Amino acid sequence: MVLPIDQQKQHMRAYAKQVRAKAHAAGGETASKAIAVVGLEFSDLQVGTDHSPIVSGYAALPGELDPAILLAGLHGAGFSLALPVTIGRAIPLIFRNWMPGDAMGKGYQGIAEPVPSAAEVLPDIVLLPLLAFDDQGYRLGYGGGHYDRTLVQLRAQKPVIAVGLAYDQQKVDAVPHDRYDQRLDWILTPSGARAFTES
Repeated sequence: MVLPIDQQKQHMRAYAKQVRAKAHAAGGETASKAIAVVGLEFSDLQVGTDHSPIVSGYAALPGELDPAILLAGLHGAGFSLALPVTIGRAIPLIFRNWMPGDAMGKGYQGIAEPVPSAAEVLPDIVLLPLLAFDDQGYRLGYGGGHYDRTLVQLRAQKPVIAVGLAYDQQKVDAVPHDRYDQRLDWILTPSGARAFTES
């Protein structure tokens, strides 16, 4: 008997959380430095005299691969930065301007986010945390569907590059998915960056 997709995801989350926790404990800081060295040159987005591409990061939760060093480097290179803001359950995220050192507030479920006075923006690149990923670019998240809804909305408005950040150990053979799940464009791990193509 084949389990429904939601149950398959639930089972995989329990396993994936353990794998990620071990990877984080073994080398979280080293991994954060490694992805910062790789950077986002693979995206082909360039800082121009009249345009700074906007990169949305995230405030890392315990166990997540922390993008802070990468974001600091991008800020120094002239990129504009943003962080996601959760409005509520089952609602797409919005993004607000942010830079290292800015005051932060506490949002939905206590996650750190920019203060309400920060300007709302539409990012060119979205960095996503995850529990697992596969060779097709599917990402296992936490089950709220925030990023999937957000990517649908963003991709309807402009070209946007979705980049998953993960430890190499988080790769699995196949992430359970349905038609609502959005694929990543790239995965960035300590060993390097890899593009996903339509199959």
